[in-house]
Amino acid sequence: MHNTIRIIGIDPGLRRTGWGVIDTFGNSLRFVASGTVTSDGEMDLASRLCQLHDGLVDVIHTHKPDEAAVEQTFVNKDAVATLKLGQARGIAMLVPARAGLQVAEYAPNAVKKAVIGVGHGEKKQIHMMLKILMPKAEFKGDDAADALAIAICHAHNRGGARMRMAALAG
Repeated sequence: MHNTIRIIGIDPGLRRTGWGVIDTFGNSLRFVASGTVTSDGEMDLASRLCQLHDGLVDVIHTHKPDEAAVEQTFVNKDAVATLKLGQARGIAMLVPARAGLQVAEYAPNAVKKAVIGVGHGEKKQIHMMLKILMPKAEFKGDDAADALAIAICHAHNRGGARMRMAALAG
């Protein structure tokens, strides 16, 4: 007997944090919702992080996921941008954890491999595969699409992720 599991995928970013919610039942996936939480670039960093926090709290309160997955941060050449992304990622992990959810993390290449079959690909390929995997999926922009891809990656890997988290905790 399978139970429906609701998963939220979160693609962290300081300007735009994408989110996507899916239901899994056995091997089937069903689109629930997606969107983007934005912060005002004219505000100070702390205020922007508060905007992301409050927006994600609203999303989790509205959609009531059972599990969460967040994309791991990649390191780029701009240390300041990497640090700010890390702070946004902290919010993306904190909000579901405070809601009592287990939070899994996936590397960008693992997400692409789960959705398009290879670890390197273009955004257009992700969009196309999302429509094939979930024909009713609606997403505006790359951030929401990436978040749905993160949720799908978790749906495919959740058994292994749960065992790794239990091993680390115990």
